Amino acid sequence: MTETGSGSTPLRSANGHRVTNETDIKISLVLDGAGDVEVTTGIPFFDHMLGQLGRHGGLDLIVVAKGDLEIDAHHTVEDTGILLGSVLCDALGDKAGVRRFASCRVPLDEALVEAALDLSGRPYLHYDIEFPGEKILGDPPFDPQLCEEFWRAFVTTAGITLHLTSVRGKNTHHLVEASFKAVARAIRDAVRIEGHAIPSTKGQL
Repeated sequence: MTETGSGSTPLRSANGHRVTNETDIKISLVLDGAGDVEVTTGIPFFDHMLGQLGRHGGLDLIVVAKGDLEIDAHHTVEDTGILLGSVLCDALGDKAGVRRFASCRVPLDEALVEAALDLSGRPYLHYDIEFPGEKILGDPPFDPQLCEEFWRAFVTTAGITLHLTSVRGKNTHHLVEASFKAVARAIRDAVRIEGHAIPSTKGQL
């Protein structure tokens, strides 16, 4: 989906709404944005991470999610990943002219995380980040193991190959935040338009 911005520049954007017995989620995304973010999921730390994804990815992102947090955060986090990936896929369209491949290493104090991705059309996640084990304090607390579930859901519907690897780190918060920032910067680079052709010998992605 495209819109026209100032100077008749096409803006790649999409909206999505997903409702299940466990969650009700709405997402609006502009790929060629300014990093303006509004996120409300009922999970403050997750809101913060999605904010990092939008801001550092140069995405205009609105996420409103309501889930069964009285059970746990799993459904809300995973279903947000499902819808966000789907919306990203819609916004990319046929991917004509995109750079396609990108990688980035992001440090946060003692933590260093690498993200490498390919807008391949083939969902795959390699996730190699180990956490000390504690939950991140908040109301409700955030279980860092949910990050892997979020990224797996995201790549599946986005059609992305993503490798996330911890180079080093000891602080759970730092590792999680560095991973979101690394993916954000890689997305920002990979979706950049640098030509007109679809970057594949197959003629499609």
